[in-house]
Amino acid sequence: MTGDRTTGAAVRGLRRAGRLAAAVLLCTMSAGTTGWLVGVVAQAVSGDRNAPWIVGRAAGLTAYLLIVLLVTTGLVLSHPGRSRLRRPAPATRIRLHVSLAVFTLALTVLHVVVLATDRYAGVGWRGTFVPMGSSYRPVPVTLGVIAMYAGLLAGLTAGLSGHRVVARVWWPVHKVAVVTMVLVWGHGVLAGIDTPSLLSLYLVTGTAVLGLAVWRYVARTPRDHVEELAGAPASALRHGMRTVPTPARR
Repeated sequence: MTGDRTTGAAVRGLRRAGRLAAAVLLCTMSAGTTGWLVGVVAQAVSGDRNAPWIVGRAAGLTAYLLIVLLVTTGLVLSHPGRSRLRRPAPATRIRLHVSLAVFTLALTVLHVVVLATDRYAGVGWRGTFVPMGSSYRPVPVTLGVIAMYAGLLAGLTAGLSGHRVVARVWWPVHKVAVVTMVLVWGHGVLAGIDTPSLLSLYLVTGTAVLGLAVWRYVARTPRDHVEELAGAPASALRHGMRTVPTPARR
């Protein structure tokens, strides 16, 4: 018995060490890739008076792609059939979702700050935080402003979900993330489409997220199975009504 315990502890130790090594390797690769991309962008825009505009747009496009991944992982995490997924583990999925949220916030801040301080952009600080406050395409920019507030609301309530007051409301509020995705999509299409490749990108990603959302919300939930097994009308339970057995005829 003692030998089995020692072997089991050694195996668990090796697994933890392997996971730690993998995490360090991934972080190193991520840092290296990020540094390389920053260097490429810096060389491409050096000496260009529109450099802030280019960097701001690049950050915004990257933030959009991260939002697509963020919403995608959120839909998978909330799907009724998520328990059938063995890999990755639920804790890993949640960590991935949180990490994507952090990176999305960082790129969004970069996008906002660069364009707010760039005179050529025509957005300014007022247009960054006040709807219809931008001189450059005020309606599309306003969609981005509202999306920023909605995303912050969803993220903050999720982060405070352990609090007693917030625990009851964070999940309904967190569903605002879907609205955020729609607003960000509209913001990107109306404010930043200037090449056919970008239009294709928005159409493909938007259609993919829409299809995943439909798949998520039409999926049968455990409650549906309980209703079916109990023989109760779905509409009655869905509205919180109890079913009354029909009296037998005499």
